[in-house]
Amino acid sequence: MNISVNMLPKLSFRASADKEQTPQLAQPKSTQPLKQDTFVKSDKTETQASDYSALSKTDAVKFSSPDYTTSIFYISDLHGKMTNMERICEMARMFDANPNATEKLKLASGDIMLGSNPMTNKVASHFLNWIGVTDNGLGNHELDANPAALAESLKDAKFNLLAANVTIDPKSPLAGKIKTSVIQEINGKKFGIIGTAPSDALERVGTRESLNDVHIDDIDTTIKKIQEEVDKLKSQNINRIILISHSGKDADRRIAQETDGIDIILGGHTHDLYKGVKEGENLLYSKSGEPVILTQIGKDGEYVGVLNAIFNDEGIITKVQNNVMRTGTFSRKLPFKTAVESIIGKPEVLGTIKSAPPAPEDRLITNNPHGNLIVDAMKKELGTDIAILNAGNLRGYFAEGEVDSRRINDVTPFEDKMMICSLSEKQIVDAIKVGAKSFVNPGHKPGILLVSGLQYTVTDKGELKDLSFIDKQGNKVPIDINNPSSIKKFSVACDDFFAYGGDNYLPVNSNPDYVVQKFDVDKNVYTANYIKNHNGPIEIKEDDRIKIVKA
Repeated sequence: MNISVNMLPKLSFRASADKEQTPQLAQPKSTQPLKQDTFVKSDKTETQASDYSALSKTDAVKFSSPDYTTSIFYISDLHGKMTNMERICEMARMFDANPNATEKLKLASGDIMLGSNPMTNKVASHFLNWIGVTDNGLGNHELDANPAALAESLKDAKFNLLAANVTIDPKSPLAGKIKTSVIQEINGKKFGIIGTAPSDALERVGTRESLNDVHIDDIDTTIKKIQEEVDKLKSQNINRIILISHSGKDADRRIAQETDGIDIILGGHTHDLYKGVKEGENLLYSKSGEPVILTQIGKDGEYVGVLNAIFNDEGIITKVQNNVMRTGTFSRKLPFKTAVESIIGKPEVLGTIKSAPPAPEDRLITNNPHGNLIVDAMKKELGTDIAILNAGNLRGYFAEGEVDSRRINDVTPFEDKMMICSLSEKQIVDAIKVGAKSFVNPGHKPGILLVSGLQYTVTDKGELKDLSFIDKQGNKVPIDINNPSSIKKFSVACDDFFAYGGDNYLPVNSNPDYVVQKFDVDKNVYTANYIKNHNGPIEIKEDDRIKIVKA
């Protein structure tokens, strides 16, 4: 049952802690009263309808309620996960078939693409066309490819790429490809859509060269430019304004409270997940006290959101409902699988997984056996002393049964090029310590380093306790973590993201002198070879190469 204003008692603005489940009237902070309806939080609780995985398939079709006129299908941070794209195609089809909402929008908040592989990015671009997304925010992973490659992948795009805080070199292939905002008119109602790119993109892209043509403003300048864009839209009598933001949760909170005129911020980048609507969390207020709704929809296309809303004549949201659906509960329909394979080709069957443990709950701070298979493949196929892979690379897991080339891409979709580096004990120790801090960093980022040829112990407070090199005969050689050698070197298999200082495991350097050899292929190629050449089915097992202990 949806709650109307006249059903509610007159309650105070602040909800008490022991009445958190009771729907409340939320009075605006502004001294100016809201006209028509007063803002009401959604009556949909997490166990009732904020997660459609708890509902029957029949109920799951009900993507919008007849009580709401505006319905927004929103996605972000798919990171090139094609299997989830196939599922989302079916979800979008179901959203289209729903007759309830009179104004429907489909919007994305960036990082739909990932890496520099043109086929992967072509699938991502076509996917947005297939599901009917009209506007996508510029994410850092859209910038993994160089400007010419990104421009090529957008050649057939039927959607706008938006970022109000980006300046493009006029000579760049991207010149004219990125807009600041657009106006959509649906059923006689006009919506202003603004986009933002992440201010920390330099730390997050695959290679620094991809940003040569692109300047992204810091957050203070970004907020100023967003307000200018809002004011421009309002001067054209547009009072329903949506920001598709790839700036991250904390930046979105600042934007919501330090600007005026934005109604909805569809967020991304930090991979948070908002279910429902909760005051102080994803219901904030603008400078003039008007409600601003924030969304975050997780990572890797694991969830899709549908935000239903009612606007009054002044363009202020008076009622809202934020539904979150788990993508994995929807099927990959054959037409969508066929469409993807028409671009990337049929997958190659590589071998069999005899047994595998479940995927870890938090891949960023776990000794991940699925990732260990990949890092072992890197070390063996490149013949190095050591292999290192940042845990953030892992976006899936191996399951028992037949494994093909698409499954590997699903586990680690980042197609960063492989390298062999000559790293000192000190460089390795310093890098592992950066990863160890993930235990105490917000969001557990950037993630610990998965290793082959090394063994280390770390506390759950992010302190490295010991580290050893495991030579090719299996001998364990301790490394002094308090006084590591800058002279003693090891050959290390890694990707270019790590080697160039991505996530600051190593100092940022676009041309480091420790790179010994570069390869024009990614880790997935070596993993595929490793599985194909394995003698019999593979057993993926837990081991003690990374020990996590209580501080």
